[in-house]
Amino acid sequence: MPAIARRGTRHGTGLGAYRLVIERNFAWLHGFRRLQIRWEHRTDIHEAFLKLACCLIAHRQLGSLR
Repeated sequence: MPAIARRGTRHGTGLGAYRLVIERNFAWLHGFRRLQIRWEHRTDIHEAFLKLACCLIAHRQLGSLR
């Protein structure tokens, strides 16, 4: 089962270093209103919007590297 370390403590499996990155990515995904509250009843449509949001986040991050 995946586990994220608590703040300020090291996780035995080394996952503590990635906690802030994961939280930041969840915050970015929650910026999309359609993903905040799941309006879609079909899982395939919800997954499509999730993938689209991930593509948009990646595009924004790559654009900021210029």
